[in-house]
Amino acid sequence: MLTVQPIESLDLPGLAPYRTMRRAAEHERSGIFVAEGEKVVRRLLHTHLKIISVLLTQEWLEILRASLEKRREEIRAYVAQKKLLETMVGFQLYHGLLAVAEIPKPASLEQVLGESGRPHLLVALDGLASSENLGVVVRNCAAFRVQALLVGETCGSPWLRRAVRNSMGGIFHVPVIKTENLAEELRCLADLAFTTIAAHPHSDTKTLSQADFTTDCCLVFGSEGQGISSTVLQACTEQVAVPMPAFVDSLNVSSAAAVFLYEVRRQRGLNSAVSHRPQKLH
Repeated sequence: MLTVQPIESLDLPGLAPYRTMRRAAEHERSGIFVAEGEKVVRRLLHTHLKIISVLLTQEWLEILRASLEKRREEIRAYVAQKKLLETMVGFQLYHGLLAVAEIPKPASLEQVLGESGRPHLLVALDGLASSENLGVVVRNCAAFRVQALLVGETCGSPWLRRAVRNSMGGIFHVPVIKTENLAEELRCLADLAFTTIAAHPHSDTKTLSQADFTTDCCLVFGSEGQGISSTVLQACTEQVAVPMPAFVDSLNVSSAAAVFLYEVRRQRGLNSAVSHRPQKLH
């Protein structure tokens, strides 16, 4: 059910998430996230995630009204002029369109492995702090059909506003497994016959083309500055590098993820088969 409410300020209690968009930790504790922009909000409307409200202009309300009215949950649409919206939220809105929705319950490893086909493909993140990089990594995971994303205890949340925006809605299609001990989780995967592969630019053991990605595997990516922590690195069964000239230190983590994931698809013979079937939604 859709309820439309014109507004002239952000004083209403229901608008609290929009007033506090710079306080990301507060949103995560409340179990909510903010979707920003046309493509992300449109894609959110086509998921089963629970939408709480939208903050938008009258023009966008008319464009999206039919999609909003089809939703089963009760959604409140707060409507205001674009300039007023920008004044209220404190930054420029390119589309005049925001939404607040509930973060889905984290997936479990058992659930993911039971519901996905083999060979399995997982990605684990250690210490990734930049929301922008995190969002692009998630987008890569969605594009290359990663079955789940393991978020380590030192990693930022993929549900932060900037991460959701940079994923372009890809986060809606990649199950997230939160872990309080990534190294231990990787050792558990090794016990399940997974190859846990650290993307390590200083590795002198294997290059990307020498690694075998045809069996169950989990790719591990580290932080922008320090890379993978020594504890997590020691828990991995292999270390693999993208071959590069000596004057290039490393790739950005999101670029490295794309290169690794493409190689996985290539070795599994999947890059030539483009599927338009949507991945299972949360």
